[in-house]
Amino acid sequence: MAGLYINQHVLNNLFYILVTVFAFSFIYDHSPAIQRKPLYNRTLLCACLALASVLCMRFPIYIDPTCIHDFRQIPFLLGTLYGGGIVGAVFFAVLMLARTILYGFQSLTFVVYAIMFVVAAAASPLFRRLPRSGKLFASLWLTFLIAILTTFVAVIIADFSVTKPYIVYFIIMPPFVMMFAVYLMETLHEAQLARAELMKMEKMEIVSQLAASISHEIRNPLTVVKGFIQLLQTEPLPRETKERYIRIALEEVERAEGIIHDYLTFAKPAPKETEPIDVAVELRKVLQMIAPMAHMHSVDLSSSLEHGIVIGNVQYFQQCFLNLLKNSIEAMPNGGTLRVTVENQETSVVITISDNGIGMTKEQVRRFGEPYFSTKEKGTGLGAMVAVKIIEQMGGTWKVESTVQKGTTLTITLPARQLRLLSSQQSANS
Repeated sequence: MAGLYINQHVLNNLFYILVTVFAFSFIYDHSPAIQRKPLYNRTLLCACLALASVLCMRFPIYIDPTCIHDFRQIPFLLGTLYGGGIVGAVFFAVLMLARTILYGFQSLTFVVYAIMFVVAAAASPLFRRLPRSGKLFASLWLTFLIAILTTFVAVIIADFSVTKPYIVYFIIMPPFVMMFAVYLMETLHEAQLARAELMKMEKMEIVSQLAASISHEIRNPLTVVKGFIQLLQTEPLPRETKERYIRIALEEVERAEGIIHDYLTFAKPAPKETEPIDVAVELRKVLQMIAPMAHMHSVDLSSSLEHGIVIGNVQYFQQCFLNLLKNSIEAMPNGGTLRVTVENQETSVVITISDNGIGMTKEQVRRFGEPYFSTKEKGTGLGAMVAVKIIEQMGGTWKVESTVQKGTTLTITLPARQLRLLSSQQSANS
């Protein structure tokens, strides 16, 4: 018996309804303008569900000499209940126009859907305030009662013949289809709200982690400065002792300033001023800047740099690799070798930074670049975090491979700008 009534045409009508509900959810989820403006939201809802109604009419479940049966009332009731009276009125006009174009005007159809519109529009304000379970229950019984009411009216005013297929397709099936459609609408909406809340919580967690890191790291040097200033206010001290206290206090102030600088670099938006950067030229400058620090830590610098052009901000590019090279040097407290290579490929420039320092565990590798995480005893993790952000702003990717007590290799891949293109432009200008 079920196979007799649940046929391909029924499944097609269900398919039209489900696809348009998913289409509405997808477009709504990816359009901030529609999310912000109720008018756009209602317009999209009306357009999607009206399409479902028209498709249901165009490809009905079956046709007999007196009536065409389909599920067009499901999207019509959905749109009116969720969108309100205005959406329902527009929907009603579109539905009647489509019905007239496809099969001609019929007064009975007009009366039936006018009753549906009035009942659904009146129920809409209460329906939208109900919880999910209440909406499911209300949609089931409201659809059933509307089917009974409109059938009763049709029998009275048009001597309508109620057949067994009519009872199945117009009275029994639609309430359950309607309940399923409402369930789908509510589930998709709840998923959107949950995702938005999750993104908000993730942002707040990052902010709280950064705030905790900054306050903790700045409090330490400020405490040191406060202590030495108090010592300078005590009994007369030898000049050498005063100078030592002042030097230590200044060093701590500079450390606090560096922490704030790294945080601001991470927080500020991406720079708008970008230009072609010769990776080999800029990395040579960075290696020259970092050479004194490498010498102090007994670290040998080795490089093999091919010319490659990328697009970015020169200042941020230098800062990114200063942070990364500084981290590599500090990972070799007993000295070692730091090697930097650049390989120019057709579509990318690959930069590799290798050291033979203390290395990292798998968990430390996984958390590389996270705020409030560092492998150093006095580190904040802000340097690596800033570097990772700059790489991502340039459209690049990064990969870390490390073994404890053997060393770390960081591979950075940046999108390349063809060098010969730049060279031909320079030749033309000259």
